[in-house]
Order: sequence, then structure tokens, then C-alpha cells
Amino acid sequence: MHSLNMYDNLVARLSRRQLMNAAAILGVAAVASPIVSRKTSAAPIFMDYPFQLGVASGDPLPNGVVLWTRLAPKHLEGGGMPSVNVEVEWEVSPTANFATIAQRGVAIARPELGHSVHAEVTGLEPNREYFYRFRAGNELTPTARTKTAPAAGANVDRMRFCIVGCNNYQNGLFTAYKGVADERFDFVIHTGDYIYEGRDDGNRSPPETVVRRHNGQEIHTIVDYRNRYGLYKSDPNFIAAHASAPWLVTRDDHEVENNYTVVDENDIPPEVFALRKAMAYQAYYENQPFRAAVMPKGPSQVVYRRLQFGNLMDVSLLDTRQYRSDQPCGDGSKTNCAGINDPNATMLGAEQEKWLFDNLATVRAKWTILSQQIPIFMRDNIKAAPEGQFSMDKWDAYTVARSRLMNRLKETQAPNPVALSGDVHLAYASDLKMDYRNPNSETVGVEFTGTSIASGGDGADVSATWETIKGDNPHIKYHSGKRGYTAIGVTQNEMRAEYKIVDRVTIPNQPIRLGATAVVVAGKPGISMA
Repeated sequence: MHSLNMYDNLVARLSRRQLMNAAAILGVAAVASPIVSRKTSAAPIFMDYPFQLGVASGDPLPNGVVLWTRLAPKHLEGGGMPSVNVEVEWEVSPTANFATIAQRGVAIARPELGHSVHAEVTGLEPNREYFYRFRAGNELTPTARTKTAPAAGANVDRMRFCIVGCNNYQNGLFTAYKGVADERFDFVIHTGDYIYEGRDDGNRSPPETVVRRHNGQEIHTIVDYRNRYGLYKSDPNFIAAHASAPWLVTRDDHEVENNYTVVDENDIPPEVFALRKAMAYQAYYENQPFRAAVMPKGPSQVVYRRLQFGNLMDVSLLDTRQYRSDQPCGDGSKTNCAGINDPNATMLGAEQEKWLFDNLATVRAKWTILSQQIPIFMRDNIKAAPEGQFSMDKWDAYTVARSRLMNRLKETQAPNPVALSGDVHLAYASDLKMDYRNPNSETVGVEFTGTSIASGGDGADVSATWETIKGDNPHIKYHSGKRGYTAIGVTQNEMRAEYKIVDRVTIPNQPIRLGATAVVVAGKPGISMA
């Protein structure tokens, strides 16, 4: 149980001279004290409780799941750990009291990765609830819950998951995450904006708009990013939500910089921005339940991936940020922008688009799920602006790429397409149309857009404008400006999206209520409201 992995055993046997020679052969710089950085402590003594950021699990497979934690006794001060490897024990049980142990092992928390742990557990049974915990030295985490995916092709009657996103710490409390924790979903999808990169607004914004304060200035360095994750992940409701179910996480822009694409929005030299991306991507990996395959390589990190849940759902998690062409006509919303019809513009990049299009041809499950960051549907108030109003940061500004996606869905006849999205701090339920200017054009799928957890503050009551929006945009079936999350129940016959609302995130302990329920019947594309 306490044995090191093969790499650590090798390093432990090498002398200082051997390490120096190895570094020279590999063409890298040898560190001043290589032996010290590779010592491993099996019985550490911490200056404070090391598991202040909680635990998490993610990316479930039929035989296993990723378990995550990070040692950070001083979570707002770079973590507060010495530059040594630390052994962290983990164990998984089918019962909450750990009377029976299904799997156990030891992971190495390394300083190079912020003393994070990503244990890729295997040997578990499919479609089963498990409980897990970590131990380092004499310190133990609370018990957490996870669940494996159903076996490949297995008949699955029903599952329940939710979509969440946009956690601006300064704008509000994470009340909605308490509801997520209480519901104990089969899994949780986070659509992006897990943290926000901006500086502390407490001294420059009206006091009533800043509920909680960021730690420091805008973040740029690896320590900055680690500390910002430390702030967000120390929220009790966030910890509870992560401990309640496995998460499938994807990244949007604020994990790095607002509205970035292949370039930075502030025209920072590309070689400098690449350094910032590399640090942001590393911190993102360190703080999420990712497999080793997602570990970044400098300013590149492949986070798009596919998970399957028996014969019920086929889930493609997309990255609509890292590979896209730069926004046409600048940022914001534009009425006239010829660039939106650029045939060479891409949202996914050539490689990811091919990967997705290949996936769509091989879906055998009842429901085809595309989880990504930004809304696919077009919100176009035709009466107010016949030329069209287009958000430059959304699929609206990449109309040719969007048409390729809609055509591919139709061409492959991928079963019951459902897009999941976030970003806009609003909730929508919408039909996906071949031509949004023609209300009678073919409906090829549906989209559920989740509102924010806290970004934007309490949100607005949009009931006064809803009738106008709905009248001008008949593909939109539901719209809300409040905060919350979307709980989705799936069976072989239908999908029901329940929009859960928190009316006030600026004050604590607010109730969570049901705002609306949108229903899709298998084999009948289009949304009806229950």
C-alpha cells in the first residue's frame, strides 16, 4: 500500500551525480537540490488541516472514476506545503461506513502539481454508488460519494444529472450548490467559468454589488491561479456539491482571461499570453478531477472528450474556447458584421470538429448530448433589428461553423440531439433550427442553457420582456434571468429539464424553487413546457 510508483522508485535509487547526468542527456536544466524535491513523506505533519479544498470525483467509467484532492493547509498562500512529495492514501467502499473496501491505494502529491492528487481508480462495478476518502499522515477527509457509469451498451432505464456554471465569487453566494449537493445526482456537468480572473472589486465598485471579495489583483502567475482556486474551492457549498457526485468539467474563458481565443482580448503579445495560458491550464488541471490524459502541455490542453452511459446517453464534452477563430468585428453585439459569414471561421478547430463529427456517426444511445460552453441557438429580435443582432462571442458570430454542425446532426441522424450550454448568466430552453430566420424550418434538436450559480448577482425578473422575446423568437420556449442550476432527468422515453431558481444570491440561506420544466419526447425533436 505504501510503495512508490515505478518513476519514484527509479528516482529514489539515483545519486545526485546520476540525476545531473540524466538531466544533461535529456537537455534540461538540473535543479539545485534534485534529491530534496523527490523525497517522499509517508507521515507528514501539517501546519493546518491539509484538505481545506475538499475532495472530488470525475469522468466516471463503467469500471472506475477519478478521485481528486489537493493538499493546501494555507490555501490562500500558495498552498502552504514544503517542496517534497507526500504520500496520500485513498480508499473506496460500497458502504458509507467503509465496512468493506472495494479498492485502495496510494497517490503521490507532488509540488510540481500544487500537491494535487488524481487517482484513476479501476476495478469497480458498473452503475454503482461508491464512497471514498483520503488520508495523509494523521489527517482524514470526510466521506464523499461517487458513482460509476453503466456498462457499455447496457440497458439503462433512467439517470439524473445537472448542469451548472459561472461561479463569480464576488457577485454572490454559492447557495445553488447546496441544492446540487442535496440532490445527489448521477453526475454533474460544469459548463465553464469555474473561477473568475479579475481583481478584487471591493474598492472600486458600489458596495452593494460586491458580496464577497476576490483575493488580490487580476491573476497571472501559477501562484495567483492556485490561490484563486483556493478561494473558490474553500466555499462550503461548493465542497459539498463536489463531494456529492462525480463531475464532468469543461473550461470557458474566465479560467484564463475574458473572451480569449487564440489571442488575448487586450492585444498582449502572443508569446507572453502563451505563458499565461500555460499557467492557467496547469492550475485548472491541478484543481479538477481529471485523468492524466488532460494534463496540459504548455499553452495547450485537450479537454474535449467523450463519455458513454449505457444505451441511454452519449456525451461529447466540447471546448468552444481554445481553438476558435478570433471574434469577428470585435467584441460585444453587432448588428452589421460581414465576418459572421466567414466560411473559414471555426468554433471548434479542425481537429476537434472532425472528432465530434466522427462521434455523431457512431452514437448508439438513445440521447446524443453535446455539452459545451456557449449557446448554439440565435437570439435575434427580428422586429427590433431585421438585419439581426449577433453576439460576437457566441455561435451567432460563427454561422457557417454552426450550419456545419446542424447539417452533420441531420446527416448522421444522431439520436435525439441535446445541446447543453452556459456562459450567458441566463436560463433558456430552445429548439435547434436549421434556419433561425424561418420559424417553420426543420428542428434538429434542443438546447438547455443553464443560468449562473452567482455571476451577475441576484439576476433580473424578465417576465415583462418575455412575451416580446418569445414572440420574436418562437424557437425559445423558456427564459429566466435568475440564478440556479438545471436538473435533468433522462429516460428512454423523454428528457425533463427542471430549472431550479435561487431568487437572491446576495443574502444567505435562500430557498431553491422550481422555475419551470421543459420536456423533450424521444423521437420528436422540440421542446414543450410542462
